[in-house]
Parts: sequence; structure tokens; C-alpha cells
Amino acid sequence: MEAVVFVFSLLDCCALIFLSVYFWVIPELIGHTIVTVLMLISLHWFIFLLNLPVATWNIYRYIMVPSGNMGVFDPTEIHNRGQLKSHMKEAMIKLGFHLLCFFMYLYSGSNRPC
Repeated sequence: MEAVVFVFSLLDCCALIFLSVYFWVIPELIGHTIVTVLMLISLHWFIFLLNLPVATWNIYRYIMVPSGNMGVFDPTEIHNRGQLKSHMKEAMIKLGFHLLCFFMYLYSGSNRPC
């Protein structure tokens, strides 16, 4: 069962790396929340606690979108110098986090006996 959890998490992490590059917020939110809940259910506390702040940040960003906006990133204001730097910094941090998780899931899944 644990191997299935880590294989699913590994595949989901690959999808999250792809989604974080293209700023697809809702699929990224759903995928990351699923992995976080899955780690909680399978009692992998360290990985759950590692994923919890990022999942919470994704939910917070989605909830704080002003009404009338198409998404988290307003296309009319994204080229403002300060906002573009901020969004790129957030994207690089998420990409680094997802890469870390990718290798952690890969190692954790292969480290379990069959």
C-alpha cells in the first residue's frame, strides 16, 4: 500500500512541477491538497508537515483573489515591475519545493520492501 502512495505522489509531483511552471492555480491546488491529505491518511508525518505550509499557502492565495479577477495573477497588472518579481520569486520557490518533493518521494517509495 505504501508503494502505491509514493508512486501516486511521485506522479502527482511531476504534474505539479509542470503546473507550477505554467501558473495553473486550481489544478495545482487540488493536486497538492490531495497529496497532503494522502500523507496524513498514510501516517507519514514528516512529509505531511513538509507539505502542509505549501498547501495552506495555495489555499490562502486562492481564497484571497478579489472578486471580478480572472485568477490569482491579474494579467493587466502582472507586468508591473514589483509584482512580476514577486510572482517569479514565488514560482521559483514552488519549483524548488516540488523538485525536492519529487526526489523525496522517489527515495521513499524505493526504500520500502515489497
